[in-house]
Amino acid sequence: MTTEVDGKTSAQSEKITVKVIYAEPELVWEQTLFLEAGSSAMQAIQCSQFAKKFPNYPFEALAIGVYGQVCSEDRILTDGDRLEIYRPLTFDPMESRRRRAIHRKAFMTKPKNRPKRRKAKLAAEQAVSGQDKT
Repeated sequence: MTTEVDGKTSAQSEKITVKVIYAEPELVWEQTLFLEAGSSAMQAIQCSQFAKKFPNYPFEALAIGVYGQVCSEDRILTDGDRLEIYRPLTFDPMESRRRRAIHRKAFMTKPKNRPKRRKAKLAAEQAVSGQDKT
């Protein structure tokens, strides 16, 4: 027996629609799933066949989120959620920042053997010598 609520039968209202997305530099993989209500993020990943499509992904360091907010594998998904699978970091962000700061600092300092500016000094001398002649 199915009951109708807001134009949906009870069998339909127990299903949710979830998108699973994984992006690499050269491609974006997206899978739309129809899951049972109360499904977890890990169940969605398993149903999406992500492991078969990307066998080299390091699952021991799985990082996921819903709409850009990091979440755990046991998070219960709701209808319309976008489950994102994040790539592992190739560089430590703090190390990258340190390298950029060193690089910036290297180009912002003056070399010690740089000749002094002479234009201002020559202009002042000419102005003084021009006044002495009168």
